[in-house]
Amino acid sequence: MKQLILVRHAKSDWPEETEDFDRPLADKGLQDALKMSKFLKNNNISIDYFISSPALRALSTCKIFNQTYRVNHTTKDKLYNPSENNFLSVIYDLNDEVNSVAFFSHNNGISNFANSISEDIFHFPTCGVAGFEIDCDSWSQFDGANKKVLFFYEPNKIKL
Repeated sequence: MKQLILVRHAKSDWPEETEDFDRPLADKGLQDALKMSKFLKNNNISIDYFISSPALRALSTCKIFNQTYRVNHTTKDKLYNPSENNFLSVIYDLNDEVNSVAFFSHNNGISNFANSISEDIFHFPTCGVAGFEIDCDSWSQFDGANKKVLFFYEPNKIKL
């Protein structure tokens, strides 16, 4: 079994004359990311590895989660403004030693991808997190594997 966790970046700010790629997290985003990472860890959600969009708001969310988890992380350009195929491409590049991975990305791509692998309808709020159990031994089997939603958490609906 593998586990895929999808995390939409936390609430961002958009200061004047700032490019989309360079948007920082808002204060609420900083708080939500810390709260969500602690909530997941306190609920025994194991994550072996983080992969983030290189955009500042996603990477900042990833780094805050990593203050809680302390695991290896990297960035993949394909997770910035992603299509469903971009997610699949990153999945197929995963090392099979990784059993549980979290992707930090953006809407609409992250919601569209979650909907493409599930019967449930997802619309990720900022810092929303969905976890999926993937019935496979190798990430190369992802497409044909059974996928089950384990959880969907929104920062405004959780308590530490």
